Amino acid sequence: MNEMTPLARPPRERKPDWIRVKAPTSAGFAATRALMRSKSLTTVCEEAACPNIGECWSKKHATVMILGDTCTRACAFCNVKTGMPRAVDPMEPKNVADAAAQMGLNHIVITSVDRDDLPDGGAKQFVKVIEAIRNANPTTTIEILTPDFRNKHEAAVEAIVAARPDVYNHNLETVPRLYPTIRPGARYYASLRLLESVKKLDPSIFTKSGVMLGLGEERLEIHQVMDDMRSADIDFLTMGQYLQPTPRHAKVAEFVTPKAFDAYAAIARAKGFLLVASSPLTRSSYHAGDDFEKMRAAREAKLGVARG
Repeated sequence: MNEMTPLARPPRERKPDWIRVKAPTSAGFAATRALMRSKSLTTVCEEAACPNIGECWSKKHATVMILGDTCTRACAFCNVKTGMPRAVDPMEPKNVADAAAQMGLNHIVITSVDRDDLPDGGAKQFVKVIEAIRNANPTTTIEILTPDFRNKHEAAVEAIVAARPDVYNHNLETVPRLYPTIRPGARYYASLRLLESVKKLDPSIFTKSGVMLGLGEERLEIHQVMDDMRSADIDFLTMGQYLQPTPRHAKVAEFVTPKAFDAYAAIARAKGFLLVASSPLTRSSYHAGDDFEKMRAAREAKLGVARG
């Protein structure tokens, strides 16, 4: 009998040159990490293994993830751990505001894990964080990236909109056909209605949403998502390449080329978005401060308002 030989592992797929980034080594990166640790804050930059962390943290830009580091869902694309979260930290709003002040942020992005275990999905904590930042740093503009507040989004959105963030972001993530496998705990049209309700409650708040490419979506499906977003009056669309965080997560179906991202961006602009960010390395919070200024300028130009 012949000896059995172990099967060779399939070679790991090599990423194309356009999405390779250098490991973070700068002093600014170390300082940002130290500040986050000193305030007991979690960042989505770390938890989601963002490829832009070196660049952003070197410039003292970070996206704070409130309500802990443990999510109640297990989406096939996300690297944040799943389990039973800890109790909400009452000091978190103050710590976020203090960190924003120490970093001298003109614009801050606040996101969170899903907290389906909480009666309000965590909406009150978003409100408290917004209020704490406003009190400590009144000139800092605030962008929030919320979960869908499943089955409770109406009350949650009303409370958050009343606190008046400058930008309300909620990502659709992918096309409706892929939701059962990629985002099984969410519903595509519920997410659309959430964003639409923000505009109905306060048209002055910018709305924003993003999708990942490379999960097996078809071109016309992306075009339909764009149309759905415009029907919900979403101002800002972000598109970036999906990257598989671990072997347990959904596989990359395709590495979309920069040229294809540019083509999608041109179509999105033609459909009427105030702003479009589309590239392999684009993420929801990438260059968020600069993009906010561009979006504000685009709205003023559209309304024919001269900037003072």
